[in-house]
Amino acid sequence: MTNFSSFNFSGHRALIRVDFNVPLDKATLAITDDTRMRATLPTIKKILGDGGSVILMSHLGRPKEGPEDKYSLRHLVNHLHELLGGETKVYFADDCIGEQAGTTANMLRPGEVLLLENLRFYKEEEKGDKEFAKKLARLGTVWVNDAFGTAHRAHASTAVIAEFFPADRRVFGTVMEGEVLAAEKVLKEAEKPFTAILGGAKVSDKILIIENLLERATDIIIGGGMAYTFMKARGGKIGSSLCEEDRIDTALDILTKATAKGVSIHLPEDSVIADKFAADANTEVRPSDAIPDGWLGLDIGPKACGIFSEVIGKSKTILWNGPMGVFEMERFQAGTKAIADAVADATSKGAFSLVGGGDSVAAVNKFGYNDKVSYVSTGGGAMLEYFEGKELPGIAAVKS
Repeated sequence: MTNFSSFNFSGHRALIRVDFNVPLDKATLAITDDTRMRATLPTIKKILGDGGSVILMSHLGRPKEGPEDKYSLRHLVNHLHELLGGETKVYFADDCIGEQAGTTANMLRPGEVLLLENLRFYKEEEKGDKEFAKKLARLGTVWVNDAFGTAHRAHASTAVIAEFFPADRRVFGTVMEGEVLAAEKVLKEAEKPFTAILGGAKVSDKILIIENLLERATDIIIGGGMAYTFMKARGGKIGSSLCEEDRIDTALDILTKATAKGVSIHLPEDSVIADKFAADANTEVRPSDAIPDGWLGLDIGPKACGIFSEVIGKSKTILWNGPMGVFEMERFQAGTKAIADAVADATSKGAFSLVGGGDSVAAVNKFGYNDKVSYVSTGGGAMLEYFEGKELPGIAAVKS
């Protein structure tokens, strides 16, 4: 593996796996959020600045049976051209392999860019087909993996392709480098107190990450729907709140392990409860373990906000994955906003904070704190699997 910043791309055709899986307006097919495209611009510009050319490959959406226009990467060409300043020549190949892709790749001059059509128009991509990977590899002279969002998939373009490039021609791009460095700083170099904030709906989604963090964190804050499974496990009354009955023993086991390891698990003392799951529901604040029948917890309450914020304020390392409530509804967003406030404040005082997972990233962006935390991860599922302690194929392929 070669360090990206020290690699000289002059004269190279850099085949870059990017994550251009951006949301498109259903009617106009215009890009509605270009965050992922902007994230990889430093990688592209460094290569072009060195005197290399760039070939971009990505997936978009979930096409089921071959090419579908609504999933075509051609809808991204004009915006990519604008993001690159409007002067860089951007070509488009209406196939990611085949004669046109090969011919266009070979004619690229230094400073030019080629965007390939959606990789997932071929089932071979997700199957990790070796011959498909070989055809892609022929297009470039160096492979750059800059798609952390797909690093947990052993697909042709994210992992299998590596074997067709020597070790000194396999490189992380700036997105991947940043993601891996931030994740390793939390998992392997965390300064304590280390607080992990976990929210979201289901305990089952977070079991492995909780168990891995029990070996590393000093404090684990649990909010969101998953908190009520823990509450019920401790004998509390949770009304109609979300609960995974088949995970109650698991929750008890986690609480027992945490006590044995000296890890403090913090559950919300109170909750904002509602008589229905709706923006116009009647609401009250009640202890989280004394919720009346027919009512459900949709956010953490003011006491919980205060206690959680105090724990976060004392932390030197912070990992946040998952909201504290149904923050999409204004009446149930106070808890998630309080956590965002606390994380931003702790960061301003020197703590290292990593925010990852689609909903928590959306919350940080919604409340305007994306530039007030240390790092915002672009990879939801990939980040989760990394913090579960799994080796990600897209990372291993570059490092091996």
